Amino acid sequence: MRNRTERSVLVGLFFAVLIGLMPATQVMAENLQAPQQVIQSVSSQLQQKLKDKIFSKDFAQVTRFVNDVIYAHTDFDKIAPLVLGKHWKTASPTEQDRFKHEFQTLLVRTYSRAFIEYNDWSMRFLPLEMTNEATKVTVKTQILQPGLQPVDVNYRMVLSNGEWKVYDIMIDGVSLVTNYRSTFNEEIQSKGSLNAVIDGLVKRNAEALAAKDS
Repeated sequence: MRNRTERSVLVGLFFAVLIGLMPATQVMAENLQAPQQVIQSVSSQLQQKLKDKIFSKDFAQVTRFVNDVIYAHTDFDKIAPLVLGKHWKTASPTEQDRFKHEFQTLLVRTYSRAFIEYNDWSMRFLPLEMTNEATKVTVKTQILQPGLQPVDVNYRMVLSNGEWKVYDIMIDGVSLVTNYRSTFNEEIQSKGSLNAVIDGLVKRNAEALAAKDS
C-alpha cells in the first residue's frame, strides 16, 4: 500500500494522463477500439502543447484550456454523485450543482498543475476486450518512465450520448472516486454539513487560482 504522499503524487499523475499530458507511444488509432481512441486522440493533440513553454507559464490560459478538455471527455454528471455517495441523495439541487461545479474546478486546478509539472512519460495500451453492445468498459494502460517500474492506469469509461467518457481512473488499484469519496465524507462529518464543505471548497479554489495569477 502506498503512503499518503505517494498517493498524492499519483493523483496528479493520473490527471495528467487523462488529458494526454504524457507523450503517448506511437500507436495507430485504427488498431485501438473506440474507448481507447478517445484517450489516444486527446493525448496526441495535447502533446503538442508541452512544446510551447510560453503557454505553460500562463496558468490562467492553461486552466481554461484544461477545463475545455476535461469537460469534453469526462462525465461529471456521473462522477459527482459517485464521489458524494450517500450524501448526494440528501443534497438539495442547489448543493448538487454547487458541488459539481466546485469539484470540476478542483480537478481543473490539479490537471493544470500536472500539465506544467509532468513530462518524459510514455503510455502503453493493454488489450481491451469488449462487445459491440458494451456501454461501460475499463481501458487499461501502463505509464512508462525510464528506470522505473510501469504504473498501471485504468480508465473506467461510459458510453454517454454516443460518446465514450471517463468517470473514474484507477492507479495501481487506487480509485479517484473512492479517494475523494472518503475525503469528502470525512469533511462532511467534521464540518457538520455538505454546504459547509462546499463553502470551504469554494474558498480553496478561489485562493488557489488567485495565487497562481499573482
